[in-house]
Amino acid sequence: MRGTYRSTFLLLLGSTAALMSLTSVNAQTADPSIRLNEIVIEGSGAEATATGPVRGFVPERTATGSKTSTPIEDIPQAVSVVGRDQIDAQGAQKIDEALRYTAGVFAQPFGVDNDTNWIYIRGFDATQKGTYLDGLQNFSTGFGGFLIDSYGIERIEVLKGPASVLYGGSNPGGIVNYINKRPNGERLRYVESGVNSYGNGYLGFDIGDKASDAVDYRINGKIGGGDNYTDFSDEFRGVINPSITWKPDDATKLTIIANYTHLDGTHDGGSFLPYYGTVESNGYGKIDRKSNFTEPSIDDYDREQAAIGYEFEHTFDNDWTFRQNARYGHSDVREHSLYASGYTHGLDNDNDEGTSGYNPQPDDLSDKLTRINFRHHTVVDNFLIDNQLEGTVATGAIDHTLLFGAEYKFFNIDEVQQSGDGTPISAGNPVYGKPQVPMRAPYADRVLKQHQVGIYAQDQLRFGDGWLVTLNGRYDYVKTESKGTEVIDEGDGRFSGRVGVSYEFDNGLTPYASVATFFSPLLGFNGDRSFQKPETGEQYEVGVKYRPEWFDGLITASLFDLTKKNVVTGGFLQETQIGEVNSRGFEIEAQANINEAWKVTAAFTAYDLKVKEDEDKSIVGKRPFLLPETQASLFAQYTVPTGKLEGLALGAGVRYVGASYADAKNTLKVPDVALLDLKLGYKKDNWGVDLNVTNVFNKEFVSGCQGVNVCSYGEGRKALIKAHVTW
Repeated sequence: MRGTYRSTFLLLLGSTAALMSLTSVNAQTADPSIRLNEIVIEGSGAEATATGPVRGFVPERTATGSKTSTPIEDIPQAVSVVGRDQIDAQGAQKIDEALRYTAGVFAQPFGVDNDTNWIYIRGFDATQKGTYLDGLQNFSTGFGGFLIDSYGIERIEVLKGPASVLYGGSNPGGIVNYINKRPNGERLRYVESGVNSYGNGYLGFDIGDKASDAVDYRINGKIGGGDNYTDFSDEFRGVINPSITWKPDDATKLTIIANYTHLDGTHDGGSFLPYYGTVESNGYGKIDRKSNFTEPSIDDYDREQAAIGYEFEHTFDNDWTFRQNARYGHSDVREHSLYASGYTHGLDNDNDEGTSGYNPQPDDLSDKLTRINFRHHTVVDNFLIDNQLEGTVATGAIDHTLLFGAEYKFFNIDEVQQSGDGTPISAGNPVYGKPQVPMRAPYADRVLKQHQVGIYAQDQLRFGDGWLVTLNGRYDYVKTESKGTEVIDEGDGRFSGRVGVSYEFDNGLTPYASVATFFSPLLGFNGDRSFQKPETGEQYEVGVKYRPEWFDGLITASLFDLTKKNVVTGGFLQETQIGEVNSRGFEIEAQANINEAWKVTAAFTAYDLKVKEDEDKSIVGKRPFLLPETQASLFAQYTVPTGKLEGLALGAGVRYVGASYADAKNTLKVPDVALLDLKLGYKKDNWGVDLNVTNVFNKEFVSGCQGVNVCSYGEGRKALIKAHVTW
């Protein structure tokens, strides 16, 4: 397999060279006497949509915050949209990388992880319950979920705060909605090839056109592989995303979107490491941030994933529109890995994974790490369908945009998990290849099914030349069944609501206020073997959105108070649901296409995160570990508009992540860090080349700790060069 990776890498290098040669030949063979008339497009060009490309860095509309195509300033919650132009400008190759400059989002808390997009919003984990694709949930639990590759994504939208009124059970801090690239009726021929400084290369394509007057198609995909950041880590992956749109008349449209994803590799290292040896030195110094304490000869990650879905829309003669969106997905994941679990002596490993705040003397610790030998096989099938009816009515001086919906979600997971004691390994001088003891019998062997049915309604009331009131209500019934090591047959129903008020001034200023409730179903048992109740809570938010008239931009500032209840607390097999966590904070974000040359995005986040109730009274009033309370970022790109250097692009960004805690009692701190990213690009006619460098000064830092023995290094310097051509 490693030979395959090296061959793939050489093939991709050759593809890059051929791509650049092709563009050079095209430029040289073009007749210099022929010059096309220059076309200058002012304003937004084509009418902005909620699923189409974002022009530059500034989004206009979204459907994530209302399930209807709505100007972002009309949503009574903070919404961020990262379009394809911004993703490419910052050189992001994963979805969590693309969100590093977004207010309210803490991405990549565990450093490099090429098989998962780790995302926290407003202090709460959105990785499993808070990710959506084209408005349909990518729910996951344990190791059962779906990996979405960023290459096939047109835009990434973040709705901050509770979203249960629209989407049912989900993450209280907010959701991330990935919007697929889809046919647009235009001829598209695009090829891109790149390689990073680790030796990981790829070749991607994006082809689209009209097949007939009524049918448009598009197909994009990527194949790549090579080494990753840490020792032994490598991969081979392929993704393909075909889509087709049939539009027999102006009132009817059907779009079918499919995906196939393959990923085969060796796990990344740099995580599950002790606080002493990463944040602070041990007696022997610090662990090399590229160390990987798995066993290369047995480590394996294999994912086979496929999905197919459709979006149907028909507008009746009375201007009411019916939409039906559906998707079926299948995922089969096998993993086998060893990971570190603290030192062989010196730490109190019996206290909730080292989160008790026990502070050992670093010089007393050896460099021997214990390891856990872990593997699983998880198969997931899900089916989702969302029916919507949208229309407008007027009652006197009030115009109503009404939405009625019924949604069904089905999630089926068949999983086997087992573990064993791995052989200890030296943190400073690891030796691999020792025989491992046999693994214990599976501790989880079950088939779990969850059904969720929701009905919802929304009314957007406009009146008084600027007032907008948004009313939402939804009721969900969730039924969970499990057979195997866990036996579950439980059902629960919950109501969610949202009320929002805003006023749009003529100068583009829109202040707003909202209150929303939420629920989030859990899959597990309390210590008394009772099935865990859904987490619940509410959020209060006020803010202002500003779309200035004197330049193309969007600025959003918000204050919020968010509380999550029924939080699971206590140790393994001793769980109770008396926990409560509060997140209060301020966010401000600005995105601007200042002129033809300058594009800018900036964000600032400040939180007050506190445990309000817990079984362990000593941590009440403390901040949950892992999470920083302050983040800031700024990225700007300048493209030379005219002259001999026309098409040259220079970009720079700074990302600041504040300090966090490594333990629940807040006795061990993880320092803050500021990182510099740079971009150099050149585009001429139908081709271009880009160089992106992240963490330019190669700063060594810990991205976060989820306990004294679960610290992760952030990624060091990475350079990515890519070339692209269209025809």
